[in-house]
Amino acid sequence: MEDEVLLRCYECFRPQSLCFCDAIPRIDNRTNVLILQHVGERFHPFNTARIVQKALSNCHLIVDHNQRLGAHDLPIQRNSGLLYLDNDAPALTELAVDDRPDQLVIIDGTWHQAKTIVRDVPQLRDLRCYRLAPSTPGQYRIRREPNVQSLSTLEATVAALRALEPDTGGLDQLLAAFHQMVEKQLEHPASHAAWRKKQNRHSRPRFIPLSLLQDSNRLVIAYGEATPGQLGQNVEVSLPVNWVARRLGTSEQFSCCLRQPHPLATNALEHMRLSNEDFSDAVSPQDFRDSWSHFLRRNDVLIVYHQRTYQLLRNIAAEQPQCLVLKSIFGKWRTGFHSVEELMQIEGVPLPIEAETSRAHQRVDLAVALVEHLRVQPPDSSSIDSR
Repeated sequence: MEDEVLLRCYECFRPQSLCFCDAIPRIDNRTNVLILQHVGERFHPFNTARIVQKALSNCHLIVDHNQRLGAHDLPIQRNSGLLYLDNDAPALTELAVDDRPDQLVIIDGTWHQAKTIVRDVPQLRDLRCYRLAPSTPGQYRIRREPNVQSLSTLEATVAALRALEPDTGGLDQLLAAFHQMVEKQLEHPASHAAWRKKQNRHSRPRFIPLSLLQDSNRLVIAYGEATPGQLGQNVEVSLPVNWVARRLGTSEQFSCCLRQPHPLATNALEHMRLSNEDFSDAVSPQDFRDSWSHFLRRNDVLIVYHQRTYQLLRNIAAEQPQCLVLKSIFGKWRTGFHSVEELMQIEGVPLPIEAETSRAHQRVDLAVALVEHLRVQPPDSSSIDSR
């Protein structure tokens, strides 16, 4: 069995006993297909974008991190459209022949990864969006999908090409190869143990506060660095040193450093990824309170990772909106994590690429990724906290 696992096909990335490359047809599609794949999917053994690229003669697959995808000059054609889950977008099956796109851009990744790619790649923002209207649930039973109507990249590509060029041959054969892969994997002994483990893991209620699932324009995610203590001394009352917040729906950002009674030690600045120059425009506590109050809107909900962040607002007598603590929310069904990075690893949320910014900015990036992860797939109403 060990030798079987080590011997892999490097086209489909399946063990050789489960390889199905011989069943994949060659399809002469007219509509160009551009697949942008999240780097986290690159070597996933059940990824179907590789199958699509192998089958389609007119297909281009690009794999990279979001920021680099956003910096590339992607080969997006003039009459191009984005296949995206948007209920307001026209369905491909409803398009007249003259309205059909010449190129279809498809995002390959989890639903969370797809949302971040669309958010981070400027070339995608102006593309027309098109949707599919599947009449039957997706058959990708070896991977968890956000809902029963979700399709794998292969299923979505086949459905799109059937709508755009129904006379193209080989699409049924490609779908049959996909079903063969799924059935072979489900018949494999290891799949049954993994299925039971997955069922137990995801049957836990998530207890997501209802306020976290509301309009994203009302959600403000924040992180604050606190006054560092001196060696051998405890800080009686921690005050904010650097405060960063971001409104989820608009990405509007609040960021400021506060004046300190004494210059911060070099090691404290290095930990916060700040420099003395960052404090050249530092504000007084009163100016902070005024600016923070101006940034907030009525009925905003503040989201922080740790209760200590919210305590900083209380210590400086700044406005304190309703607050949700991510560590407490996840702690109702997760154990064994000691940092936000460990929690993201447990949840399978990709870590954002670190930018040349302060530690507070980077902690907000992590919290934003966790919030989007929670909002992507809300649980049944029975497991939603009504707060």
